[in-house]
Amino acid sequence: MFKLTSLNLNGIRSAASKGLEAWVARESPDCICVQEVKAQDADLAGKLDALAGLRGRFHCAQKKGYSGVGIYTRHEPSDVVCGYGDAEFDPEGRWIELRFDTPARRLSIVSSYFPSGSSGEERQQAKFRFLASMEPHLARLKAGREFVLCGDINIAHQAQDLRNWRSNQKNSGFLPEERDWMTRLLGHHGMVDVYRRLHPDTTDACYTWWSNRGQAWANNVGWRIDYHLATPALAATARSASVYKDERFSDHAPLTIAYEGLLD
Repeated sequence: MFKLTSLNLNGIRSAASKGLEAWVARESPDCICVQEVKAQDADLAGKLDALAGLRGRFHCAQKKGYSGVGIYTRHEPSDVVCGYGDAEFDPEGRWIELRFDTPARRLSIVSSYFPSGSSGEERQQAKFRFLASMEPHLARLKAGREFVLCGDINIAHQAQDLRNWRSNQKNSGFLPEERDWMTRLLGHHGMVDVYRRLHPDTTDACYTWWSNRGQAWANNVGWRIDYHLATPALAATARSASVYKDERFSDHAPLTIAYEGLLD
């Protein structure tokens, strides 16, 4: 089994101070896709560029203390791609892709951090622009490669993906336009929500993010906004999925899916 984890760190230094490396050493994943690193390359070099034996590659935001994505892996990639070719969003550090190409297969593992629109209308419009540019990019990628995108998508797709869905229908993360985008990705474009493939009916146990306001964590008032989105052939190799909640490294929980023979 190839264990692949996705985790929004909400700051890599903060997560590290809360026992992240000990958990990684204990769980022994093969690869971890991280988002919201909130650090620069100089902050990571020689300190956090390796994690429990996994080597990290990163795409940091130009703005300090903001965004940034990375992938820690045991396997050496054939290529590393930072950014997806968008002049507005690449400087924000929202896409890193490790390619593992062989004569038999072209395969990518991606860590991506989709914008949040919760801070106001300006950022919501930026989120819509990001989704508009990401949709054709994923379609082009799927046409030429097998891939799994791990990340904080900042969208709860269906009512079963958040506790208070009725009261959030006009809030960023559960807007009709955002949910329609996910529906197109999974329908028209043929991508697979791997967790839902394995657990089609799960509700409360599927949440991966909780607001820091009130008692959201204690009362499990959560959202499922972290995903593995895979091409059908890769999704078909997924055997198990779990959300780890026994410790808190962030306001997100690690989502781990085991794939059979992913890099064989």
